[in-house]
Amino acid sequence: MDFSAYLSPYLAGLGMGLSLIVAIGAQNAFVLRQGLKGGHVFAVCLTCALSDVALIVLGVSSFSRIAAGLPWLDPVMRFGGAAFLGFYGLRNLMSALKSHGALDVAGDNGATPLMPTLIACLAITWLNPHVYLDTVVLLGTISTQYPGGEAAFALGAMTSSFAFFFSLGYGAARLRPIFAQPTAWRLLEGAIAAIMWAIAGSLVLGG
Repeated sequence: MDFSAYLSPYLAGLGMGLSLIVAIGAQNAFVLRQGLKGGHVFAVCLTCALSDVALIVLGVSSFSRIAAGLPWLDPVMRFGGAAFLGFYGLRNLMSALKSHGALDVAGDNGATPLMPTLIACLAITWLNPHVYLDTVVLLGTISTQYPGGEAAFALGAMTSSFAFFFSLGYGAARLRPIFAQPTAWRLLEGAIAAIMWAIAGSLVLGG
């Protein structure tokens, strides 16, 4: 088996998954706080990662079949995705230029039972409309750029989810001094903006 043929889509999925998941949001803030408090870190990280796996599989497996029956859908979603990523990058750039706040990681230091914690984690994950656009639509669209390598692309995106959530959850204590500084968040937002624009360009030029 020629594994080199699967390396490019795998790395693309890994990079795209990381670029989407690393964006500052409620889910990442929740994982970060749980990591800082040491509250059910493994269960929370696993829940977030497995949720991403389910959504990635849905996007990569279903989007290609839908696009085959509706040939106009792929270019519409591709250019629509590029427009969204361009806006997404602009939003992050504006945040990098204007934001002076840091992520508030302070919270209840008491022990919270496992089930309420997981319910809150699932709600934050599945009730966020952006998660469907990111994983189902965007990843599904981009996976079609790698005919025959969709599975490798999906595996790369799944790897990024597991790596990110577990790194964030268990590395929170070490990262706390960094996240407490507004400058660190501004630099991260600027990096995300550059990544989003690069991906948007690849979608436009790839057609």
